[in-house]
Amino acid sequence: MWAHLRAAGLVFMCAWPMAARAQDYPTKPIRLVVPFPPGGPNDVIGRVVGQKMQDLLGQLVIIDNRAGAGGALGTDFVAKSDPDGYTIAIASAGALAISYSLQDKILYDPLKDLSLITLVAKVPELLVASTDVPVSNVKELVALAKAKPGQINFGSTGAGSMPHLAGELLRINAGIDIVHVPYRGAAPAVNDLVGHQFQIMFADVPVLLPQIQAGKIKALAVGGHMKVPALPDLLTMPELGYPQIEADNWYGMVAAARTPPAIVAKLNAAAVAALNAPEVKEKLSAQGAVLVGDTPEQFKAFVRDEIAKWAKVIQAAGIKVN
Repeated sequence: MWAHLRAAGLVFMCAWPMAARAQDYPTKPIRLVVPFPPGGPNDVIGRVVGQKMQDLLGQLVIIDNRAGAGGALGTDFVAKSDPDGYTIAIASAGALAISYSLQDKILYDPLKDLSLITLVAKVPELLVASTDVPVSNVKELVALAKAKPGQINFGSTGAGSMPHLAGELLRINAGIDIVHVPYRGAAPAVNDLVGHQFQIMFADVPVLLPQIQAGKIKALAVGGHMKVPALPDLLTMPELGYPQIEADNWYGMVAAARTPPAIVAKLNAAAVAALNAPEVKEKLSAQGAVLVGDTPEQFKAFVRDEIAKWAKVIQAAGIKVN
């Protein structure tokens, strides 16, 4: 009996400091890792949401850009950090769903090595073309590609990225022979598209919108089912007869696995409140983001479904990333 009481006492003594830390959280600045360089959609979302969470939590939220491996390096840094809620990330679909099926040896398991806090935002992919390509819509693009097999190149932000997989979905479902040209990031890819170095690409709305509005590239379709307010007349792939082509990029907030549930709940509440703030909605909607803000359980189910979805695409396209 005394042994049981001593064991119970030890469990209580170990658990009490953790409960106390969760109750007082946060008592120091929070590091918010953005797994991409400054200036991109992930960085913009992280900074806007982080600033509002800082106001709500009463502690500094410091942005830490840790780019590499399509977002996997920064996300892995968080997965291996102390599970105390002071190191979190806003990671992309690539780091949380796509990379799981691409790597022979994964750095982390997103469902086991991370605490999934909330789905922050979805960002539609746009299908665009260089201005020297003689097409104005998807029907004409498919006809051109069929007339010139292997002569239409599609750029991407890197092998295995969302723009790459969106292009593969187009290739498979439209039955066309187009050639992938990977770049290291969105900026060089868009620059070469504007410079007529390749013909078409998918990418996030914020990356492409300024070039579309300036008339430097042509918008052909939205690569999913969500309409883009800044381009209200642009049809979606399902509207154009391709319901299988649904490529929305998305960003979610995560922490290390074994972060105390009370701390995860506080981070979730702050993130959801931030996403519902009018000034946050205004800033990020202008970037083409559709804000979400759900529960950890809903986000985990979403990530599980996305892993399965993109695994099928990767297998069908035979994509390999070393």
